[in-house]
Amino acid sequence: MDGNHSEATTPGRKGNLTGSARKLKDDAADWHNLILKWDRLNDEGSTTATKIVNCRISEKSVKEPDVVEEDGSSVAASERRVNKSSQELQEECVNLQNIVDKMAHVLSKMEKMVSAEKGICELEMFQYGAKGRPAPLFQTWSTQQFAEVSSRLYEAYRQELALKQTILQELAHTANTDLSMVYLSSWLYQPYIEDSTKLLLESLLMETGHRTL
Repeated sequence: MDGNHSEATTPGRKGNLTGSARKLKDDAADWHNLILKWDRLNDEGSTTATKIVNCRISEKSVKEPDVVEEDGSSVAASERRVNKSSQELQEECVNLQNIVDKMAHVLSKMEKMVSAEKGICELEMFQYGAKGRPAPLFQTWSTQQFAEVSSRLYEAYRQELALKQTILQELAHTANTDLSMVYLSSWLYQPYIEDSTKLLLESLLMETGHRTL
């Protein structure tokens, strides 16, 4: 085992890694941090989306006053409640838009890492030929495996963002409560981010020494 290999697999130490090894280890940490940020945004978005649905239910329930007095006071009160609910709905929609925009920014950083790692693979192919680097930079993975894992992680979050954008567009305009619940559930549980996606991240962190058994 050479010196660089032992440094790369020492958890919690930056060591003296340079070049491709340094970049790949930094990327692994960035993947972890970006996914943590995404998860926080997902929680915020779930709370905001729930408020939007509640606003829609409230708005629907007060549009028809139960009793109308001769002076029209119940109608006026109902209109005030509708206007307040509409204002709250608008504010929460803006909040959800901001959250989705932040998620898109996270995804753009993920995409840049994928592109950079593909570049590392191309460089190594130029340096070492089609078979690539003769010895792994860390434990067992080839450089190509790093690029493949990053691409798979990116694809999962790319599809998830597309779903979030659809939910954002539809949620405030959905009168059907059951459909609203489906949207809320889809937002919270993130169907495109499966257990296998989380396992990929853990494998990446273990390979680069950020995690230990």
